[in-house]
Amino acid sequence: MSEQDVTPNQTGQTGLLGQVTGLDDQYYMNVYGRRQPLCVVSGEGAWLTGSDGKRYLDLIGGIAVSVLGHAHPRLVQAICEQAGRVIHCSNYFYNEPQARLAERLAVLSGLDGARVFIGNSGAEANEAAIKLARAYFHHQGAPRARIVSALKSFHGRTLATATATGQDKYSAPFAPLPTGFVHVPYNDIAALEQAVDQNTCAVLLEVIQGESGVIMADPVYLKTAEALCRQTGARLIIDEIQTGMGRTGRFLAYEHAGLRPDIVTLAKGLAGGVPIGAMIANEETAAGFKPGDHGTTFGGNPLACAAALAVLDTYAQDQLVERAASVGAALKRQLLDLAERQPAIAEVRGLGLMLGIGLNVPGAQAVKASLLKQGFLVGSVGDTTIRLLPPLIVASADLSLFVRAFGETIAELAH
Repeated sequence: MSEQDVTPNQTGQTGLLGQVTGLDDQYYMNVYGRRQPLCVVSGEGAWLTGSDGKRYLDLIGGIAVSVLGHAHPRLVQAICEQAGRVIHCSNYFYNEPQARLAERLAVLSGLDGARVFIGNSGAEANEAAIKLARAYFHHQGAPRARIVSALKSFHGRTLATATATGQDKYSAPFAPLPTGFVHVPYNDIAALEQAVDQNTCAVLLEVIQGESGVIMADPVYLKTAEALCRQTGARLIIDEIQTGMGRTGRFLAYEHAGLRPDIVTLAKGLAGGVPIGAMIANEETAAGFKPGDHGTTFGGNPLACAAALAVLDTYAQDQLVERAASVGAALKRQLLDLAERQPAIAEVRGLGLMLGIGLNVPGAQAVKASLLKQGFLVGSVGDTTIRLLPPLIVASADLSLFVRAFGETIAELAH
């Protein structure tokens, strides 16, 4: 069927976009509430191309996934070469990419005697972390169940990780929920001290709460969490699903605070877009898993691991972590300069290439829609925050184009 043969769908869209949205409306589960009139067909670098032939600067990066942008030659080559050898094998057997990736992540984590488990997503990584923390105490003959996490956090959409998430909208429809989860206000040291005791299994925190608008943790709060875990024996789990992979200017965001967690979780950008997740634990905590305690069919498959190794090779060769720090700092300065001239901007939050732009007036949805028409893809949280998570390879000149367009759009919002 050619684009010319497609009749308008119920929203009046035609061409390939109309065909795809019509199929989506009829057959895809209604969970995303897609409202942006864009069907992506290809990409190169930090730019995506829609079915309308228009190019869009991707400043949301698949929600922090497309760290190398799109169609990166090294990543494409690694995927093609591995697919030509073997895509999948059972975890009954060894495979080289999995072992090589485990070594790389263990070293990068900085954890003592680190051990790695590779799954398929961030939710699976956090689910594995929760299971490991509980298994750690179970196998000592002194089970603990309580997991302390923060309000307004986001840790995934499985039953356990949605329950750990400190936002009822992600868990309320699925009650009864798993027990043992306690939420405390983010950055509230007194509340944290009251919640963590000898019955606490683990404290699960993000260094920056991305899904709540790029809200940063106070380093003192994070160090307090670490100290409480050391005092009580609870495991400290740091969720680096969105903040990891160099996005904040350090490979892992907990490095900014000088933390030494017991467990860390990664996903999103780890394989540049190929589904993968990883849980890394120090040697003491990793002993909590015995053979048969956990597993996965697809996790650690050769294709995903080869892709992740290619991403890590690119990081090392192109110094992308350092680049995220410098380019992100320059972008933040431009936005702060803009804020001085545009009263509609309340603040600019975040580190590296993980930034949130807080607005003084509701309008984030309108700003996002306007920028889409101008060829810029951004994220939003509620109606007062614009969120930026661009590829780490994004050009500074392209970011300057965005800042100019954003400034003009914000000026219109103020009027």
